[in-house]
Amino acid sequence: MTNKWACLAVACVATLLLSLDLTVLHLALPSLVADLGASSTQLLWIGDVYGFALAGLLVTMGNVGDRIGRRRLLLIGATAFGAASVVTAYAPSAELLIAARALLGVAAATIMPSTLSIVRNVFTEPGERTAAVGIWSGMSAAGFAVGPVVGGLLLDHFWWGSVFLINVPVMALVVVGGLLVLPESRNPDAGRIDVPSVLLSFGGVVAVVYAVKEAAHTGLEHADVPAAGVAGVALLVAFGWRQTRVPEPLIDVRLFRRRAFSASIVTNLLAIFAMSAMMLMFAWYLQLVLGWSPLQAGLAQLPGGLGGAVGGVLAARLIRPLGRNGVVALGLAMNAGAFLWYTTLGTELTYLTLLPALLVGGVGIGFAFTVNNDNVLATAPPERAGAAAAVSETAFELGGALGIAVLGTVLTAAYRANLVLPAGVPSSGAGESLAEAMSTAATLPSGPAAELARAARAAFLEGLHLTSYVAAATLAAVAVVALVGLRGVPKVIPEEVLARARS
Repeated sequence: MTNKWACLAVACVATLLLSLDLTVLHLALPSLVADLGASSTQLLWIGDVYGFALAGLLVTMGNVGDRIGRRRLLLIGATAFGAASVVTAYAPSAELLIAARALLGVAAATIMPSTLSIVRNVFTEPGERTAAVGIWSGMSAAGFAVGPVVGGLLLDHFWWGSVFLINVPVMALVVVGGLLVLPESRNPDAGRIDVPSVLLSFGGVVAVVYAVKEAAHTGLEHADVPAAGVAGVALLVAFGWRQTRVPEPLIDVRLFRRRAFSASIVTNLLAIFAMSAMMLMFAWYLQLVLGWSPLQAGLAQLPGGLGGAVGGVLAARLIRPLGRNGVVALGLAMNAGAFLWYTTLGTELTYLTLLPALLVGGVGIGFAFTVNNDNVLATAPPERAGAAAAVSETAFELGGALGIAVLGTVLTAAYRANLVLPAGVPSSGAGESLAEAMSTAATLPSGPAAELARAARAAFLEGLHLTSYVAAATLAAVAVVALVGLRGVPKVIPEEVLARARS
């Protein structure tokens, strides 16, 4: 008999590491410049290529798992992830590091949908399934928060490659645990994968994510950015059209007719849209405005991730009294309230005044993501669980990229509009961002340096406040969408209800 909770533990360990790996690299970027001589363009690719490969292949790998077996794909992916981590850690050049990071993204794309689809197929009782998805979601949230802390600790004592070597023993544990406890599950009637659909999916997602990320970095003045965006949208439209024409689609587009599925995908995308940019902006605020070290900044954000883990566990208990729409709406409203709290941040901070907002926002996002992920899995046939999980994860990746691009643009525009440069300070560097202003200040005499730092911090805070208002308004609107869009979804979604819904 399968030990369901042991299976969940293996899935959670893999998910925790993947989430951690998305944020652990941020603090290592300065070391990469010093050791490998990476250019600014190479740094962007080192940071972004992992996400490009991951987002582009999620849908394909979810379908591969449905066909060859989710356990098999997870074990293959975990082994590849560990091997690629070793190559990444010892990369002798920026070019090889970029290639190794791409391999990490490919391996991660095999693991992410596999973990969630395994949870779907092991936990068939609705109440247990929701609780298991809550724990899984909590581990994912905890990984995002723990990443900067782990990165800071490692970089304080070791070289930059250590942030990748920690993947090896963890993935070895996943492989051993998977061999011992995970059951195999697959779609017994799956046909061949449609290769044109794979190419359209990969090309469309990568082009859109590239366009969004580049727009955030360089704006729209370079012709390749809007061209990539238009091409990506066209490829995704063609992909959607093809899914209605082939006998074995990568995505069953009929799922989007189910309100629980489509509303959950949309609310997850918009929620991470608001959350993703603020995580990066918060790191800038703590380090460049308050002057905290990277490790202090990572530790300061840890309660938010732990709150997400707690919210994920508690969400299942709230469905019965509040309904699925009520739990998601409550979680998003809690996040909106936290962002309103951030509009009061200044150049001085007592951490205890920040802690409640971090906890409230973290618990809230745990509520929303847990119920939405459970809705997605519950409304998809078990044999298509990998494909459904991949759709959810792809929405997450797209929402994160859009959030950084759009809200990052809001922050930059507000910073430039509010910055008043001291006399004699050129605007070419300091006028672009807070980080560049602080670098410029380091080259000036003490008096002008202090004036520039003060003016740049004040302008950044104006931008942070405006961005927080925009994020709060977005989350409040999404809470209303969830309250209406998920209304009437059963509190418990048993298999017989799903069978009628899919017929």
